Amino acid sequence: MGFEHVALLGPLLAFALAWWVTRSCCRPGSWLHFLDHPNERSLHVRPTPRTGGVGVMAGVAVGGLLLVAGGGVGRPVWAALAGAVLLAGLGLVDDRRNVPARLRLLAQVLVAGGFLALAGLASGWLMGLLFFLGLVWMANLYNFMDGSDGLAGGMAVFGFAAFAVAAALAGQSALALVCAGIAAAAAGFLCFNFHPARIFMGDVGSVPLGFLAGALGLAGREAAAWPLWFPLLVFSPFIVDATATLLRRALRREKVWQAHRTHFYQRMVQMGLGHRGTALRAYGLMAGVATSAVVILPLGFSLQCGIITMWAFIYLILGFLIDRAWRHHEVTGAQRP
Repeated sequence: MGFEHVALLGPLLAFALAWWVTRSCCRPGSWLHFLDHPNERSLHVRPTPRTGGVGVMAGVAVGGLLLVAGGGVGRPVWAALAGAVLLAGLGLVDDRRNVPARLRLLAQVLVAGGFLALAGLASGWLMGLLFFLGLVWMANLYNFMDGSDGLAGGMAVFGFAAFAVAAALAGQSALALVCAGIAAAAAGFLCFNFHPARIFMGDVGSVPLGFLAGALGLAGREAAAWPLWFPLLVFSPFIVDATATLLRRALRREKVWQAHRTHFYQRMVQMGLGHRGTALRAYGLMAGVATSAVVILPLGFSLQCGIITMWAFIYLILGFLIDRAWRHHEVTGAQRP
């Protein structure tokens, strides 16, 4: 199959397969119908299947296979896809049988290390260590942020679509098609995950998507498609929320590895915006960040620094406003009879 055919078939097939598999997982008779039962830390109120990530990863895998058949896939890209498939397999087992956290972390460490070894990224030991820690953190933070209808799927659509556009503009066709396929697969899943969600993504989808965001971000840097700040800015809506929440919980000496409801997006849902309102506002932020990141790629370094600084101030303001609204919500809620 020629590369031009892959360009047409890859994302379309990824979307169609993700849609079909996700729809199948929604059915109670499916062997992939694993239910997520709500608890005191959940934002949902009824048992819901949590294997939607199977559909996402099915689309990603098929799109990747088409690219391999068409040729032109570099070692960092196929190493990223292989690592994601391994993490998806472990995530599926975890969604079914609850794999111990230490074993999950060990698997993420091994996959991140394996990717860096196979990809052969040009960097010193210090940058290599930062890349390694970043990959493990991206896999986990994406999982932390998968707690509200449409949120993780939307971030995948906007984030990997931005990767695809930037890679295409840089002449990196294979990387662009891989990223377009991931965005398309996430869109197929999102058809069933937007509020009211019929299915959740689960670890089988969230962990590998986070890993792919980091790994393909590094692959694009290695291919000179973008500098290192680009993937960080594109996925900053998730990176900022998860990292700020972790740091604040650590400063309060809370058990950071336990489930909670203190992310900014969780507080927005609880304050009355609901899943739909929170997702739509998040989509606006994701679209703005992704678009600005692509637009400033060809600009000078000083202008890039200015836009990145602008977004840093925006995040500070948004965090302040959400925290202030949350304090008011707690006070008024406590005063109700």
